[in-house]
Amino acid sequence: MDWTSLVGAMFFFTLLLVATFAFVSKQKTEKRMKDPTAEKSTLAKDKSSHGKPADV
Repeated sequence: MDWTSLVGAMFFFTLLLVATFAFVSKQKTEKRMKDPTAEKSTLAKDKSSHGKPADV
């Protein structure tokens, strides 16, 4: 196994991790958007920007 195979394997492993993280984050965001009782973000137009952030 030379260094190019190692770099290629590390690339694909990192790509898989990032894609998995993005998919999980997208699912959490969509679930939260469908929840009518979820606290609004401080970036929302009808919420005070001086409050506690919703995801903390």
